[in-house]
Amino acid sequence: MTENNAVVAVYDTHEGAEAAVKELQRAGIDMHTLSIIGKDTHTDEQVVGYYNSGDRMKVWGKMGAMWGGFWGLLFGSAFFAIPGIGPVLVAGPLVAWIVGALEGAAVVGGVSAIGAGLYGMGIPKDSVLSYETALKTDKVRLLVNGTAREVAKAKEVIENTRPANVTTHAAELAGVAA
Repeated sequence: MTENNAVVAVYDTHEGAEAAVKELQRAGIDMHTLSIIGKDTHTDEQVVGYYNSGDRMKVWGKMGAMWGGFWGLLFGSAFFAIPGIGPVLVAGPLVAWIVGALEGAAVVGGVSAIGAGLYGMGIPKDSVLSYETALKTDKVRLLVNGTAREVAKAKEVIENTRPANVTTHAAELAGVAA
C-alpha cells in the first residue's frame, strides 16, 4: 500500500518552483514523486483539456518559454481550463489523481477538479481550499508525495529554496497517523 504523505510548497513565481525542482533532483529525490501546478497566464489557445500520463511533455508551443526549463524533468502532464481559475498546467502523479476524480465524478463539494485530485491524494479539504486560492493568485505549487521518510527529506530541501509557504501532510491509516 502506498502512503499518501505529502509536502506542499507554494512559490510566488515559476522560477522559484523551477529552482526547487532542480534542488530536489540534485538531492536524489525521485522525480516520479513530484507534481507541480501553476496557472498559465501566457496562452491565447482555447484548449479545454489535455493530459499525457505516460511520458514527459515534449512540446508546449507558446508556453515553452514559461515552463520548458523544468517541465521536462517531471512525468505525466496536463493542461486544464478550470472554471473560476482559468488555464492550469499540471505535471507529475497529481495528473492521475485529477483525471481519476474527473472520470469517477468524485469532485468534492466546493473545490475544483484540481482540488478533488489533491483531496484524493490525502490532502485535507481546508488545505485544498487554501492551495486553490494560491493558484487563483498565480502562485505555483510543488508537491512531493511518498513515504514519511521521503517527504521529510524533500521538505528539508524545499525549505532551503525559499517557498512562500511549506506544509507537510501525513497519511492517515485507520485513524492513526503514519
